Amino acid sequence: MNHLINRQNYIQQLEKLKDKHIIKVITGLRRSGKSTLFEIFIQQIRDSGVSARNVQQYNFEKPIYPQEYTWRDIYKDILAKTDKDNMNYIFLDEPQQISEFERLIDALYVERYIDLYVTGSNAYFLSGDLATLLSGRYITIHILPFSFAEFCESQKDTTMNKYELFNHYLYETSLPQGVFLRNQGTDIQNMYIQDVYNTIVEKDIRQRYTIQNSRSFDNLSKFLMGAIGSVVSPNNISKAMKQDRQAIHHNTVEKYIEYLVSAYVFYQVNRFDIKGKQQLATQEKYYLVDIGFRNLKLGKFQYQDVGHILENIVYLELNRRGYQIWIGKIGEYEVDFIVKNALNKFEYYQVAWSITDPKTAEREIRPLKSISDNYPKYILSTDIITAEIEGIEHINIVDWLLKKE
Repeated sequence: MNHLINRQNYIQQLEKLKDKHIIKVITGLRRSGKSTLFEIFIQQIRDSGVSARNVQQYNFEKPIYPQEYTWRDIYKDILAKTDKDNMNYIFLDEPQQISEFERLIDALYVERYIDLYVTGSNAYFLSGDLATLLSGRYITIHILPFSFAEFCESQKDTTMNKYELFNHYLYETSLPQGVFLRNQGTDIQNMYIQDVYNTIVEKDIRQRYTIQNSRSFDNLSKFLMGAIGSVVSPNNISKAMKQDRQAIHHNTVEKYIEYLVSAYVFYQVNRFDIKGKQQLATQEKYYLVDIGFRNLKLGKFQYQDVGHILENIVYLELNRRGYQIWIGKIGEYEVDFIVKNALNKFEYYQVAWSITDPKTAEREIRPLKSISDNYPKYILSTDIITAEIEGIEHINIVDWLLKKE
């Protein structure tokens, strides 16, 4: 069961916000563990001595209410069960299934004896009416599939060492339930990943937008999966797909990418000019939420693209750690990631499979050396033996991923 893994990073954030009069909104890809996070946190609340009747959880993806029920009916139902003299912890899973759900959230938020927690599986959940109505009244916690540390924790019974485990993490799904299905065989695991992907495309994309051409949409998804870590633009993608006899207009490419980013399948990262100190408007990179999707759609032959897969893993980990992330441009060179941490300080990262070859080392170090400030600079690689090089810290990626923040 997923809840054996206590998702410490997210639980700590929820603990800090508990009993604060602000709505806690948990966002993230479907099946990335939002409901399980609720279960772990609810158990903690109960273990702290809160009565079971002061905790209510509703999953609106389950048909728990008749269709004719309005948000007002649900509001009255929830309120009728609350204890007006003590704090009540209300957990709403995927409430966007209810018509005018934002009014339900707003009405519950107004009550001082309610501490409210909500999940949503796409970015549109936090747009439009909800964002307007709740402006300044909610805080978002974004959840991702298992980190490498969580993946290792889930494989406690294995005899594999951390490097062998990393080899699996590099190529397999990190969706919690997918990880727990590892021992059932690849076919079962693949069926699960396929099912999750289809549900996301169907529920969060196709049902929301009228996609005229499913084949074009699928081709675009595959193209982006193959291009993780590469600089792309809708125009370039459109041209490349046309050459491959998959004609698709660049405006359509732009729309499809927007849908995939909104469903948290991909993350868009903008470029930042380090010298000019400004964000650039074109040529973004896209990173995939789960490498399992890539293997499923593109096949195992993608294994040779390990450099970009490594970069994808580093991007997701930096995202987990709560950094603001850009791709760095310094003159003609590129820095894989510039990040700004919680203290508003910058850090620079280069990601390489190995820098044992002097030419590769020189190529990776050059962009970092051309940055004149004194913020920390890192090279992450799979090399076991690492040392500082000209003020640049060279760290083994496995150690970096397992490092406690």
